[in-house]
Amino acid sequence: MTSGKPSKLSDLPLMLPYCLIRPLLFSLGAESAHEATLAGLKRLERLGLLPPPPAPRDKPVTVMGLDFPNRVGLAAGLDKNGECIDAWGRLGFGFVEIGTVTPRPQPGNPKPRLFRLPERQAIINRMGFNNHGVEALLSNVRQARFKGVLGINIGKNFDTPIERAAEDYLICLNKVYDAASYVTVNISSPNTKNLRQLQGESELDALLGALKARQTRLADQHGRYVPLALKIAPDLEGEQITMIADALRRHRIDGVIATNTTLDRKGVEGLAHAGEAGGLSGAPLFEKSTAVVRALATALGGELPIIAAGGITDGPRAHAKLEAGAALVQIYSGLVFRGPELIQECVTATA
Repeated sequence: MTSGKPSKLSDLPLMLPYCLIRPLLFSLGAESAHEATLAGLKRLERLGLLPPPPAPRDKPVTVMGLDFPNRVGLAAGLDKNGECIDAWGRLGFGFVEIGTVTPRPQPGNPKPRLFRLPERQAIINRMGFNNHGVEALLSNVRQARFKGVLGINIGKNFDTPIERAAEDYLICLNKVYDAASYVTVNISSPNTKNLRQLQGESELDALLGALKARQTRLADQHGRYVPLALKIAPDLEGEQITMIADALRRHRIDGVIATNTTLDRKGVEGLAHAGEAGGLSGAPLFEKSTAVVRALATALGGELPIIAAGGITDGPRAHAKLEAGAALVQIYSGLVFRGPELIQECVTATA
């Protein structure tokens, strides 16, 4: 590899324009392509073959008390174990969110569990929080040289009873607190049984109360305040959104990420894989997730910031999230179909 020439598929991503590498990746199964991309990014970064990150903007964007060089972040789920943190920083993201991570390693749901719907720039996944566990993630964070804003997204193990879910979130919060710029509490994945029950009023109140108390204790212990954000589903009605907004304010949570994937299949009816179980992301999610952002912005009245994710496949859609009330945006599925050029397009659109 001293010549810089790729010796295998995992060396190819970003060495060629994405329009050339995409057919090779799409010739693989979706999960195999995902793994090849992560392996390639890691290798290219180690070899110094990635371009330098763009120069930071004159003024950072301050959200949750943190300074972001731009408004565009990597959404959780793409790099569950924090294996490519330095590479994401080189690609120009204003912040990087890794995870979802659980206290113990777990394999996730049976394969196949990840499906592309290219006709609609959409993805269906039922991964099930597959990850190497919080200790492995922290080992990767310690090895990274990235100095930017790093979010760590936490969840519960699949075999932890829902009535004991708070224990898993507290374990993860304890462990990642000192390594994270902010911590995201994921209660909205549709692929862990009963997880979305935690969005219910009494369950959410108890969970946020426990997390806020632990955050306060950890801030005293570490001499550093690490913001907490809650990630919610797009499949919420108006009253549920209002209830969640009230709970976020009451417990002084620092931010909210809207949204995760949807169980709805509007916009992909009749396509291959449309009937697969799991959460739908990508372009068809845009309207539904943006409506949640808009409703949240009204309910919160500016009392805490919104990070918008869901259906951002170009710059205008990133800008539309800000117009709906978001302070920051995150992308994931759009990268699969557009490649790294999407990052700078969105950075420019949200400047």
